[in-house]
Amino acid sequence: MWTVLDKLRAAFPPRGSLARHLVLRLFPAVLVLVALDLSATWVMTRKISFDAWLLRDIFWTMIISQIVLVSIFAWVLISGVRSGLASINRLSHEISQRSVDDLQPLDMAGLPTEVAPLVTHFNDLLLRLDDSMQAQKRFIGHAAHQLRTPLTGLKLESELMLTRNLPEDVRERAERIKMVTDRMIRLGQQLLVLAKADSSTRPQDSFVRMDLCEWVRASGAEWIPTARARHIDLILIAPEEPVWVDVDALLLEELLSNLIDNALRYGTGATAINLRVTANPPSLAVEDNGPGIDGEDSERVFEAFYRSPRAGAGGSGLGLAIVREIARAHGAWWSLASRPEFPGTRITVVFPGPRIGARLTRQE
Repeated sequence: MWTVLDKLRAAFPPRGSLARHLVLRLFPAVLVLVALDLSATWVMTRKISFDAWLLRDIFWTMIISQIVLVSIFAWVLISGVRSGLASINRLSHEISQRSVDDLQPLDMAGLPTEVAPLVTHFNDLLLRLDDSMQAQKRFIGHAAHQLRTPLTGLKLESELMLTRNLPEDVRERAERIKMVTDRMIRLGQQLLVLAKADSSTRPQDSFVRMDLCEWVRASGAEWIPTARARHIDLILIAPEEPVWVDVDALLLEELLSNLIDNALRYGTGATAINLRVTANPPSLAVEDNGPGIDGEDSERVFEAFYRSPRAGAGGSGLGLAIVREIARAHGAWWSLASRPEFPGTRITVVFPGPRIGARLTRQE
């Protein structure tokens, strides 16, 4: 048979609950306020002579004392609720600071028992969503990898056909096959880069520290023959001092290649492409003096598979999407400037500086 103490213990809120916290926080304060109220009443009724007091004086004394007691009680109540909700506010702040790619479970330490089941189910949803996204990305990577071998064989066959004497109509078909095969191979490579640049795969673990100026000088030089073939000058503008950044060299190579290729493809009429490196903050910009990008397209050019209806050159619409994902993986910011603010198109990637091993993310 339960004793009175057992019944009280069963009726008391469970350990770790918000209700228990508020009871333990407010109960002593309520007892103190009741004791003060009783003490003030006893003093007024037992120790003070009311002969010289008017009813008006008694009334205002009681009103003022009650206002003081209610104010103290309200302050105690607000502070108790605020302290009880501190863990929930911390959880809300943690969620607001997360990037769109961070699907790791939320920290449940210190949460009230009333909220813990909700967060548990939410964490389970995050894990299932992360598994689904990872499976989708693995499928894209595996499909792109598996398609590369037959596409390479098809490209080789078409190149062998073009070395022979063929009728004109057959040669045109072989050239179209080779062109489409090249495009599909390029698309597969871009999909693999997108899978590798995904921040959830933690490319930050392979970061190395390098001089951005020297690296851009060496990597940009590989594009000089292509630029000259199109009568475009490729110019490096960089400080003499090293600009150190922590990067994945392969991903950064893909980022620069996509920026230069984008400028060559869509900078119709451009005469120069500038590769600009600045030190404070460490940043890389690719600038051309071409026709620029329309304002209605500038908001969407970083979306995957988006191609402007006014774009003349062929492409998959993945170039700037890859630039965005690689920038995210490096914790970097990116921006686009075009006419009339800039005479052409300028895409800038601003790096966070050398922080090897840091878990860098970018907030949208």
